[in-house]
Amino acid sequence: MREINTPSVAKILKYTIPAIGVWLCSPVLSMIDTASVGLLSGTAQQAALNPAVSVTDTGALVVAFMYTATTNLIAAAQAQDQDDGEGIDAPRTTLTLITALKLALVVGSVFGVTLSFFGNTLIQSLIGNESLDPAVVSAALRYVRIRCLGMPAAVFIGTAQSACLGMQDVKSPLYVLLAAAVINFCGDMLLVPNSNLWLGGAAGAAWATVFSQYGALIMFWKWMTTRPNALSTLFGGKKIRKEGESKRVNITQGIMELTGTSAEGQPRRNRFREFLTSNDILKGIRQSRFEFLIRSREKRPAAVKSSPKSRGFLADGKLKFREYLSFSNTDVPTAKEFLPFVIPVTTTSIGRISGYIAMSHVASSTLGKFDMAAHQIMFSIFCCLTPIVDALGQVAQSFVPSIHGIKVKSEARASALRKTINNFRKVGTMAGLLLVSLVSTIPLISRYFTSDPLVLQRVNGAIPGVALFLIVNGLMCAGEGSLLGQKDLVFLRNSYALFFFTVPAYMLRLKYRALAGLQTVGIGTMWAAFGTYNLIRTIMWHVRLAQLQRRTNRGVSNNL
Repeated sequence: MREINTPSVAKILKYTIPAIGVWLCSPVLSMIDTASVGLLSGTAQQAALNPAVSVTDTGALVVAFMYTATTNLIAAAQAQDQDDGEGIDAPRTTLTLITALKLALVVGSVFGVTLSFFGNTLIQSLIGNESLDPAVVSAALRYVRIRCLGMPAAVFIGTAQSACLGMQDVKSPLYVLLAAAVINFCGDMLLVPNSNLWLGGAAGAAWATVFSQYGALIMFWKWMTTRPNALSTLFGGKKIRKEGESKRVNITQGIMELTGTSAEGQPRRNRFREFLTSNDILKGIRQSRFEFLIRSREKRPAAVKSSPKSRGFLADGKLKFREYLSFSNTDVPTAKEFLPFVIPVTTTSIGRISGYIAMSHVASSTLGKFDMAAHQIMFSIFCCLTPIVDALGQVAQSFVPSIHGIKVKSEARASALRKTINNFRKVGTMAGLLLVSLVSTIPLISRYFTSDPLVLQRVNGAIPGVALFLIVNGLMCAGEGSLLGQKDLVFLRNSYALFFFTVPAYMLRLKYRALAGLQTVGIGTMWAAFGTYNLIRTIMWHVRLAQLQRRTNRGVSNNL
């Protein structure tokens, strides 16, 4: 059995900090679109982005099961390859990754077609205002339908990104997504000012996003199917070998040439006689061991620095484009491993956003314009802070499965699982404190969003509720990621199914009491309720983790 490595707090931070950049990519792309359209195309086109982006980005949560499944299955497959002594070739990991990328193309295509078909209905339902300028509605619909063209690429890059995190490679997605952001920005600058309805404005921003997605797809493909150039570079007429790679020597042929009488071995025998009669052999004997090692190292080519794990992982013909487009050779048993994630993760994603939707509904249908403006400011700041801990949850999904998936129920496995989860709790606590310190700056930051004192007053009134939500959010994400890493999918599905009804029901109760004059309701009230919900959720996750740990410990005792 392989040695069980427990990730330390420092190692978790090492992977989480770059992963934050991956999670921030989508909000950054949305901000680029929003700012470009607002500055270059006018208010009406910018207004169209509000419902359109909500439809595309919220709708994309339907396919989030692909990302969670890929991270967990890749991490488990990699651990299994190491257990089987096949860490270099990694056949199980390779098969899982190829299957995930093939499924991504199917899921993305089906999702894009479905979203395009129901796009108009979704936008009309979300807007719910017949007096709205028809130009805004038309622009929103064009945006959605253009974005649907990029959904196959979007699911592909999301799956590839999740695979990289499952391999504990957080650098590769950053390289690719940074390049995608540059493509998106250039596309916005080129297309958004265009006056054509299908090429400029919100539509231009959609085309820029689609181009960036397919650009990222191509870069991910090249990244995974091409070896690093340094490995194929010739140094002094010889190929540079990777560090730790051994050189193959045909010993039998050498012995036969030295001891035989063949013509092919005559040059080798002559060189050997000259060496025996020369002074070089005496020099080599007299030379100290230290000097000999120094000279050997000077003559040896420097080892190539190891590349990220995902780079060139599918090289050497493991995945060809024609084979990728053909589904006849898809490994069905591996594909079926994704099925258990579909309903629980989809339910989890929908349950997560139900509270956000309910708060937005109460703010727009019940509260005044000052509370609505304050809620939009607070929600925008909130969305920029949550990726800090969302990344922690996915990093947990890349570490926990490799320990939980060990077949031998030993004391070492139970101890490693307990230490790993405790270390994630420590990082989650630190992240919560960091978020609260950032929340304390909201009174200063909010002045750059509005100059209205009434709006600023309501923003400040929501700070306690937001602080309550965020101070435990690191622990919540660490707990949820650890549960997903242990494939406790039924518990999460049932919990979020409950939250899907109870959280909106409570928000609607606030709406009823406000309209009936029974209670003064503002965004501070809503955010306080939302913070309490996150506190309850966090307690539930960690109580469940403690229960699973006790079950693991009992399994060890029964095997003794």
